[in-house]
Amino acid sequence: MLHDTAQIARDMGARAIERFDNERRGKGFAMDHGLRYLEQRGQELPDVVVFLDADCLVTVEALMLLVDQAAQTQKPVQSTYLMNLPQGSGPNQQVSAFAFLVKNWVRLRGLSALGCPIVLTGSGMAFPWSIIAPMDLASGAIVEDMKLGIDLAIARHPVTLSPAQVTSTLAQKSKAAAAQRTRWEHGHMQSILTYAPQLLRAGLMQGRIDLLVFALDLCIPPLSLLVMMWMGMFSLSAAFVSVGTMPLMISAGAGAALMLAIVIAWAGYGRSLISLNQLVQIPFYILGKVPVYFKFISDRQQAWNRTDRA
Repeated sequence: MLHDTAQIARDMGARAIERFDNERRGKGFAMDHGLRYLEQRGQELPDVVVFLDADCLVTVEALMLLVDQAAQTQKPVQSTYLMNLPQGSGPNQQVSAFAFLVKNWVRLRGLSALGCPIVLTGSGMAFPWSIIAPMDLASGAIVEDMKLGIDLAIARHPVTLSPAQVTSTLAQKSKAAAAQRTRWEHGHMQSILTYAPQLLRAGLMQGRIDLLVFALDLCIPPLSLLVMMWMGMFSLSAAFVSVGTMPLMISAGAGAALMLAIVIAWAGYGRSLISLNQLVQIPFYILGKVPVYFKFISDRQQAWNRTDRA
C-alpha cells in the first residue's frame, strides 16, 4: 500500500509529483527533486519546507509547531521522531525501539540542553526555504539525513530539536527488519568514519566548541556495538591482569557507567516501552547484531533501499 503513496495523496486532494530513476536512487535524490520542483513551478516560494516519510504519523498540531518553530527561529528543526512497536512484537523489537528512543530523544535532548547541533533523524524535518534551497541534497547516501544535518552544522545552520512528535512503526517482517537494521547500523558507522573527522576539523578551524561536542556525540557507536566493544576491552584487560590491574579497573568502571546510563535512560523514558525483564535481554539482542557488524567489514551496504513495512 505504501507504494501507492502518490495516488493516495491525490485522492485526498494533495498535489503529488513522482520521480522515476533506476540509476540515481535514494531519498536524497527524491528530496532534491521536490525542491527543484518548487523552484520551477512559477509560483511564490514557500517560507518553510517540511519533509515527512509516507509511513509516518503526525498530528496537524505537531506539523504546525514544526513550521512555526522553523519560521520563527530561521533554523532547521527536527521533530521528536520515535518508533512504535508493531502488534505482537518480540523482545528484539522492543529493545530496538528502546535503542531508537535513546538515540532520537534522550541524547538529542541532552545535546540541545548544551546548546549543540543535533543530527537529522530522517522524518519530520522542517527547514526555512533560504537555508534548504542552496543545499546539495542529490545524494544516494544511505543516511542522507545525517549527512545533511552535519553539512548544515558546519555551514552555521545547526539543527534544533522540537517537541513535536512524529512516529513510525518498526518493520514487522523479519527480512525487512533485518534490512532496516543493517541500513541504520552501516549508515551510522560509515558516518562516524566519514563525517566525524570533518566535524572535528571544522570545529578546530572555526573555533566552535559546539561542533567538537557534536563530533564526539557522533563518534558514539550504535548501542549494541558499544556494548560489544566494552566486552572486548574488558575481556582483553582481564586476560592480561597479571601485567597490571589498572586496565581491568578502568574497563570495569567504564562498564558500570555504561550500564548505569542505560538503566537511567530506561527509568526516565523507556519504562512504558520495555519492561525491566525485557531490558536484561539486551545481551541476546546484541548477539543477533554480530552478523550485521561483520557484514560492515566484508559486505558493507553502500546503496539506499526501501524498507518494506507491509
